[in-house]
Amino acid sequence: MLVQDRATPKSSKPSSPPLILPSSHHGDHRRFAPAKSLDFSTWAFDNLYKILAVCFLAATVAALFFLRSAGDTAALLCFDKTRSASSSSSGGGIPYPRISWNSVPPIKPLDPSASPYASFRSDRWIVVSVSTYPTDSLRALARTKGWQLLAVGNSATPSDWSLKGAIFLSLDQQARLGFRTVDYLPYNSYVRKSIGYLYAIQHGAKVIFDADDRAEVVGGDLGKHFDLDLVGEAAAPKHPILLQYSHADPNRTVVNPYVHFGQRSVWPRGLPLENVGEVEREAFYTEVYSGRQFIQQGLSNGLPDVDSVFYFTRKSSGLESFDIRFDDDAPKVALPQGMMVPVNSFNTIFHAQAFWGLMLPVSISSMASDVLRGYWAQRILWEIGGFAAVYPPTIQRVDKARLYPFSEEKDLHVNVGRLIKFLVSWRSKKQTLFEKILHLSYAMAEEGFWTEQDLQFTVAWLQDLLAIGYQQPRLMSLELDRPRAKIGHGDTQEFIPKKLPSVHLGVEEVGTVTFEIGNLMRWRKYFGNVVLIMYCSGPVDRTALEWRLLYGRIFKTVIILSEQRNPDLTVEYGQLAEAYKYLPKVFNKFQGAEGFLFLQDDMILNYWNLLQADKEKLWITNKVPESWVSVSTEGKTSDWHVNQGTLVNQIVDKFPVHFQTSYKQSTTEGRLIICGSEIFYVPQRFVGDFIDLVEIIGDQRIHHKVAVPMIFLSMDAPENFDSSALATVVYKAGLSANDSFASYYTANVPAIYPLKVHHEYDFVKLIRVMASGDPLLQELV
Repeated sequence: MLVQDRATPKSSKPSSPPLILPSSHHGDHRRFAPAKSLDFSTWAFDNLYKILAVCFLAATVAALFFLRSAGDTAALLCFDKTRSASSSSSGGGIPYPRISWNSVPPIKPLDPSASPYASFRSDRWIVVSVSTYPTDSLRALARTKGWQLLAVGNSATPSDWSLKGAIFLSLDQQARLGFRTVDYLPYNSYVRKSIGYLYAIQHGAKVIFDADDRAEVVGGDLGKHFDLDLVGEAAAPKHPILLQYSHADPNRTVVNPYVHFGQRSVWPRGLPLENVGEVEREAFYTEVYSGRQFIQQGLSNGLPDVDSVFYFTRKSSGLESFDIRFDDDAPKVALPQGMMVPVNSFNTIFHAQAFWGLMLPVSISSMASDVLRGYWAQRILWEIGGFAAVYPPTIQRVDKARLYPFSEEKDLHVNVGRLIKFLVSWRSKKQTLFEKILHLSYAMAEEGFWTEQDLQFTVAWLQDLLAIGYQQPRLMSLELDRPRAKIGHGDTQEFIPKKLPSVHLGVEEVGTVTFEIGNLMRWRKYFGNVVLIMYCSGPVDRTALEWRLLYGRIFKTVIILSEQRNPDLTVEYGQLAEAYKYLPKVFNKFQGAEGFLFLQDDMILNYWNLLQADKEKLWITNKVPESWVSVSTEGKTSDWHVNQGTLVNQIVDKFPVHFQTSYKQSTTEGRLIICGSEIFYVPQRFVGDFIDLVEIIGDQRIHHKVAVPMIFLSMDAPENFDSSALATVVYKAGLSANDSFASYYTANVPAIYPLKVHHEYDFVKLIRVMASGDPLLQELV
């Protein structure tokens, strides 16, 4: 799922009240005051308040200069922060929102005439997003005793959606609720659940189960799996002391809870990839009193919450469905302050004290939204003395063998490790919970974890919570800032997790896991912000998904061009003879990308051999003699070469002087440079030049093999290319029909040409030979 384009959100700032002049200013203009005496004592008495104001101002300025001259940075910190926030509003950065918390007008439920559920109230709510007609799992959720199911629609939801026992909020109904947050939500996304959370809170919720329409509650009773009654001494006997991960290692900031529940070779979506190799059981646990686990994450049997790296690399076949089981008897386990765990949006209990943490970010990819929310919420949870806990299997989810969008997890694999470190180190001196939430959201926007849009969304969310009567929990001192108690032998508890059987090619050796994922991490880190543009000359209906499966694990995203346009497979139209003319559109779409790698489908990329290439320079096969040739345009030359040479000369003469000079200094008059141009790389700093040159070419029919080297030589001199990046490409131009790809493929070069992939069987053969360089590929076939 992609976050859809949406209209610019309305400002969430309260409007300024109209200026009201004092009534004395509206007196009779014909009335004049009597002349005043010029006696000094009388004047001083009449102007005493002005004299005091001037003296106070002078004293303030003097104190300010004194503090600044004394170098007391701490004394001026608040002033500097305010000043920087003010200056940022004029273009120096992200402006810090200012909210009048005490003047937020209330939002009342709809009138009973407008909604049959206006006066309905319930303590316990299940909130789901629905895009299709009700599933059997959803029907079962609607029958869960003691719970009210709330289904939140989006633009893909059928207009006649209904389910007995459920309250359904269509887009039209959501818009009429009066919430500020609705202006920021994409139309076709599950993050519209944020409206559902507010609706449930407005209608009496004390506990919210965040679920999806595939969740089947084990045994049909949520109370048997989660702790639903936390508040009050009467609940204390029901909840014994919890096991808690040890805080002995202050550098350990995130854990894989699946190890505790018997599946140590499985990892949850949102776990930093550098941590998946940590598969050893805990040396010991500590304990914590139950009652403040305001966020409770349940596990899912069948298809657990795993990322696309696991999903793609741990299946023995594309048709196989996961059926992973966790230990039902393992004890629930809590997280101490300073340690986090991935939290999702389809199997999680939120208690009222953590309702503020339900907000789903809107400016990041949908597959990352709930995970970043979970980390953000856990950090704020520490400010009220709460913690998250992980529970044994609570639901069953069936794997429908749907394609997991790797590119939609880019915000996870690139940023999540850095985010966790940032959150653990973040501190705030704000005085209320909502002020701290706003402060953290601002800091995350400043650090680039989400955008200013989510900062404004936070403002709207907090105002909506106040408007529906939500009471902010009381702040507590942060344990992280207090000396940690030394863990003695009597304070430790031991639990040995089971090693449950797996049907997913589980890897048990720490070294193997670390090696496999370590390689993937290095490749992803290098290419994670590079867009791959593939031109497919083969049948895209049989190969497009396979190419995305192969390369989507590595690159920011994979854009496919073909003469066979296919909107269902997101394949754009393009002609190979002029493929370069379609690139500016892609460049403009991904302006934040580090660079763009063009690749034809008959050029196979060994991405693992490009980690030493310079991503700030141009790459092309100018050092591969079979690919880069210079031909004469004079004498006995083909008409095509003469025509292309003439067009090149005409176009170059129209280039601005710097492009024209660069090209002519790198070529010989009367000769034409031709390059196969099956593979080349354009860094972001040359994108503007590339676009300008393509615009100058315009409608002229310069072939791709001629235009690309012309553009490259115009943008920069060959000695400035990273010519070594592709210098060892294997390029077999004159192969016979009997030549096998396996006979000349090698994993030790950056790319090999040619190989035709026409259907799935060709792709399987390709994957098997490429697995010698990337062993994880063995598990894709």
